[in-house]
Amino acid sequence: MTVQVLRIYDAPEKSDGTRVLVDGVWPRGVRKQDARYDEWVKDVAPSAELRKWYGHDPDRFAEFRRRYRDELDGSPALDRLREQVRDPGLILLTATRSPEYSHAEVLRELLEQ
Repeated sequence: MTVQVLRIYDAPEKSDGTRVLVDGVWPRGVRKQDARYDEWVKDVAPSAELRKWYGHDPDRFAEFRRRYRDELDGSPALDRLREQVRDPGLILLTATRSPEYSHAEVLRELLEQ
């Protein structure tokens, strides 16, 4: 199973599978009624403390990954996402400018293990 990470600002494709927003706060500039997502699992987002420490600094990504994985240990929200991996075409949506250095990428890695 392949899990994709996309920005919520990207236009959806007809072939998209289940689109799950994984940010803890609603994305700026996106109206809820206009957003193309199937579910919002905000409980899987990193804590505010971890998010602020990280600051989307790519030099801190390896440590962020480790700390975030620790936060997710035993998370019911992560278990919920694991159940959705069975659906074809799971897409994790985030508002971050660099999805490759985001919590969504860490989630993708965990879900594909």
